[in-house]
Amino acid sequence: MAATAIAFEAPATQRALSPSQSRPIDLVHLARQTMGDKTLEVEILQIFARQARKAMLEMSSGESSAIIAAAHRLKGAASSVGAFTVADLAMRIEEKGAEATSMAKIATAIVETENFILKLCR
Repeated sequence: MAATAIAFEAPATQRALSPSQSRPIDLVHLARQTMGDKTLEVEILQIFARQARKAMLEMSSGESSAIIAAAHRLKGAASSVGAFTVADLAMRIEEKGAEATSMAKIATAIVETENFILKLCR
């Protein structure tokens, strides 16, 4: 009977299972990605912070194709480390273009995420 119930339940996404989404980085997701290796987590977060800053510079170029490409790369990098707010905003830019509101929101989210990473790495 239990197998039948499991087979017909709606699948849960990784994001729905993660309790730490109120932070700029979902630390539960990051720990799963790094198998709990704290040194690796710090290294990956520092790399992500540099990538995010570079993507913002590329998106500020104003060229549509460069903005979309940078947003796509940022979306993937942010999703992999658990920066889901940044990933969602990057996806919006990738799909709808560089609207002023979206660009301001993603810049704010990147700065908040970088500050969070800096605090973690102390």
